[in-house]
Amino acid sequence: MPFLALRCKLQGMFKPFSLFVGLRYSFAKKYNFFLSFVSLISVLGVSLGVMVLIVALSIINGSIATMREETLKSVPHVTIDDVNIELNWEDYIKRSMSNPDVVAAAPYLEGEAVLRFQGANQFASLRGVIPTLESEVVDNPNQPYRELLQLLEETENGIILGTQLAGALNIYNSAEVNITTLGSLLQRSLGNARGYKVIGFADFGFYNNNNIALINLESSKKLFANNSGIDLRLRLKVNDVLRAEEIATSVLPELGDKSVIPWNEAQASLFNALNMEKILTSFMLLMIVVIGAVNIVSTLVMVVSDKSADIAIIRAMGASRASVVKIFVVQGMVAGLLGTFIGALLGVALANYITKLSLLLERFINSIFDDRNIYLISHLQTFINFSEVLLVCVAAFIICFLATLYPAYRASKIQPAEVLRYE
Repeated sequence: MPFLALRCKLQGMFKPFSLFVGLRYSFAKKYNFFLSFVSLISVLGVSLGVMVLIVALSIINGSIATMREETLKSVPHVTIDDVNIELNWEDYIKRSMSNPDVVAAAPYLEGEAVLRFQGANQFASLRGVIPTLESEVVDNPNQPYRELLQLLEETENGIILGTQLAGALNIYNSAEVNITTLGSLLQRSLGNARGYKVIGFADFGFYNNNNIALINLESSKKLFANNSGIDLRLRLKVNDVLRAEEIATSVLPELGDKSVIPWNEAQASLFNALNMEKILTSFMLLMIVVIGAVNIVSTLVMVVSDKSADIAIIRAMGASRASVVKIFVVQGMVAGLLGTFIGALLGVALANYITKLSLLLERFINSIFDDRNIYLISHLQTFINFSEVLLVCVAAFIICFLATLYPAYRASKIQPAEVLRYE
């Protein structure tokens, strides 16, 4: 009768009986030191896993964003490839610009060629452009580059070299290079080579920067006149590169998917590899959370063994097996939620300030060692995607929840009569 009265009183005061007992077990003042230590380790394990995972994802996101920005200095946001562009590219531009998401449009022609300068030969991607339109469509904020395009328009046989291409040819100032198209080279028509004056060097991004050169569109038409498969194309600049594929399909829907190519499809091999690296890295780092969850299992198994008499009394008072399961799920989830919350806070904070912290560490190390220049990751950019932060927290929560099920199930299988027989 006293047990029944106590049970009724507890259930009256604390409606979620399992929640009350679970929290009581979690925050009890009198607690086994070893259990407290193991519980602390489990919280720290989950926190460390969540923190490292958030920081790693932020660094990878920043790297992908930097790579995208550098790539789009030379790669069009959207490429339109159609046989009729050669006949009426002005109409294509007019129709493309009717879409509010299209910022600018320009025609271009691109083919492979060999550049020669004082015995040095380099294969290059030679691109013919209309400089006035190219300056509007290019995703390169450097003002000197736009000035170079203006100079290119004024120079009949001028050429702009990528910085790495110029370095490979040992060209560091104004010079004249001979250009032979790949088609002429395969046909052994070396007499078709033309001379072009180097008017400057441009940064086309660290990806594809090593083999790009620009000339005027009309000059490129004459140069590639006898080369098959070199057709005029249209490049578009859109207001949101992340929606380039969606915008591309709505620009000229009658052309079909094969004729309208967004940047992420044109550079699919690069960005698919980066995304795959991101997924694999996330999976490996998630194992740290799993290790923390294993500690939760160990903690709960020891708590079940230590609290077997308490469990037997609660069961004898009429608590169901489901209530016992909930008690230990709550206790395990306290560690999981606490670890996830701390890890998320530390991860977001560290991702925000990792560049400044690396600079401080760099200065500290250089102050210790004389005549040393040690560089860390001061150039690295991070980008925090809060939807990914939420996904990491949810994944950690699920892992911790699954870790509580086995110990909670074992607790529910305790037989009160067998435990209390010797009490």
